Amino acid sequence: MTIPAAPVDVPARVRELAGRAAVVSVWRNNQGGLTFRTDDERFIKHGPRNDESSFADEAERLAWAGGYVRVPEVLESGGDDRYEWLVTRALPGESAVATKWVARPAVAVRAVGEGLRALHDALPVDDCPFDWGVPHRIAHAAGRGIHVPSSLLDPPPIDRLVVCHADACCPNTLIDDGRWSAHVDLGALGVGDRWADIAVASMSTEWNYGPGWEDALIEAYGVDPDRERLAYYRELWNAT
Repeated sequence: MTIPAAPVDVPARVRELAGRAAVVSVWRNNQGGLTFRTDDERFIKHGPRNDESSFADEAERLAWAGGYVRVPEVLESGGDDRYEWLVTRALPGESAVATKWVARPAVAVRAVGEGLRALHDALPVDDCPFDWGVPHRIAHAAGRGIHVPSSLLDPPPIDRLVVCHADACCPNTLIDDGRWSAHVDLGALGVGDRWADIAVASMSTEWNYGPGWEDALIEAYGVDPDRERLAYYRELWNAT
């Protein structure tokens, strides 16, 4: 996943969805998906269909989570045989990996950690219809032809069930005026152990800000590092 360094071709469907608005590419993921921002305060996500997640799933989860936390409002979603798309209303703030925040990693890492804790505290586990527990993730991976090592079939006991973001990498927290302001890309959101999110969020600090920030994010979240759960959930993430 990266912010495009050069102009990208705008798909015809994106131009159609944008209407008279101008668009600029702001994100590219590993599956060939692109995200564009329009000059009338919308985001348009467009990408090939894949068996890992779908924009339809994301739209459903955003609609549910939006009753409790600040997430993008879905304006339109759809797809055809090859591609799918999702249009949302823009929110205040920038990604935690925008240039200004990469230059201020201490601020960004604190915001991501505090934002993740706020998300976990706000979303009600008992009312969540979505699953992101270990058995679900392993079964989902198997359905995509991925063999999960036997060492990962016996997870650590659950510390605290929360509604996980499920892709809590730093880019998916928005920051406004130095504080977290919203969360994006919730296409796999579901109930799981909070360490499943903490492990990935802290691991992603090295990808985005360099080494040495993992424990700072965990401290901002408000817990002491649990090395066993961190190791397990990072291995599970990489395997699935």
